[in-house]
Amino acid sequence: MDKHLREAKQTLECRKVELLEHIHKTEVDHNTQELSEYDNHPADNATDLFDREKDAAIHQHMEEEVHEIEHALKKIMDGSYGICEKTGKAIPLERLEAFPTARTIVSESKPFEEYRPVEEDVLRGFSKSNKDQADNETEFDGEDAYQMVARFNDTSVEYDEETGDTDLYGANGVEEYEGFLSTGIDGYHGPESVDIQQNEHYKAYRESRK
Repeated sequence: MDKHLREAKQTLECRKVELLEHIHKTEVDHNTQELSEYDNHPADNATDLFDREKDAAIHQHMEEEVHEIEHALKKIMDGSYGICEKTGKAIPLERLEAFPTARTIVSESKPFEEYRPVEEDVLRGFSKSNKDQADNETEFDGEDAYQMVARFNDTSVEYDEETGDTDLYGANGVEEYEGFLSTGIDGYHGPESVDIQQNEHYKAYRESRK
């Protein structure tokens, strides 16, 4: 066994011992430490669940790494260590030093795109929730949320009575009359608590009703 193989074997064995010790010390306990659930706020239970799930994920990751190490050690013993499992080419020494359990050369490794978060499979951008073209739609959709955030980059430093979008709904409102109706700090408590602001949205509303 040459020098590089001995060093790789030693590195892998040391890492395996380290992982097994850590796995033994951090066995995942799926039971809550609380004697009763009645006095707990739901957030306390959620935190407890999150911690257990995090520990379980780390535990699984370490077990998978141990499996890869055992596979690499087996290849050292049968003389196939450092050989790409897909092409049969020699894996560069630099790659093995940085990634001792490498099974393939870089060009045959799993593309980065395949490691993308699973959440991206269901995300379709704001266009999926854009209902601005529907005149009878009053839902505060994804497009509206984006516009509200984006307007902070476009607002002038000078004071202007009208801020934000001035589209069909007026001032980021869901319905057009929200651009000119307001209440006091104590909120709505009847029609008498609603004030009409004499602004451009009110004028446009009046013009559209003529």
